[in-house]
This record gives sequence, structure tokens and C-alpha cells, in this order.
Amino acid sequence: MKGLIAVMALALLAGCSQLGFLQSSEPVAEGWTSWTCDSEAKVLWRYTDAARKEVDVRLGGADKVYRLKLEPGAEGSLYSDDMLAFHVKGEEGLVYWVATNDLIGRGCKAQ
Repeated sequence: MKGLIAVMALALLAGCSQLGFLQSSEPVAEGWTSWTCDSEAKVLWRYTDAARKEVDVRLGGADKVYRLKLEPGAEGSLYSDDMLAFHVKGEEGLVYWVATNDLIGRGCKAQ
């Protein structure tokens, strides 16, 4: 009887792991590019369209997603909204708060 209970418990645990119930509740970063800045700030970002006119940006491990639109005339690509700006030039970027012009991080790149 104990053997049957042990086998059933193992089968239940295996089923839960297959369904993802035992996995971390942290957001999945699939499809996101992860960069670290010189300030140690973590930036997750991704293009939202094939024309690269908008990006989604997440700061650190936060759930809040900022949808930023491409601004004309910048060297590289500058994306912003009323709150956040994200500037990509080559393989690096910089992130700052628009209203206060406070730098979040520069030299952001893949690690």
C-alpha cells in the first residue's frame, strides 16, 4: 500500500512539473532582449512591430511595460513616451526619465 501511495505521489509531482505548477512565478523573458547598464540597471526590451517603430521596455524585474514610439531625427534610434526614453545606437543604449532627465543607465548592452 505504501508503495502505491509513493508511486501516485511521484506521478502527481511529475504531472505538476510538466504543467509548470512548480516553476518560478517570475515573468518569462522569452522574446525580450536583456541588457545591463553601467549603473547595473537591468533593461528588458523588444520591438513590437517589424518596422521597428515601437519598442516595449521593462526596467529591472518590474512588471510595468512602457510602450515607446520612435522619435524622428535622432542618431541611432530614440524611442520615448511622456515618462521614459530609450536610445539605441549600434549594440548599446541608454535609458532615462523624460520629465526629470534623470539617467537610469548608459552603456547598456547584452552581457
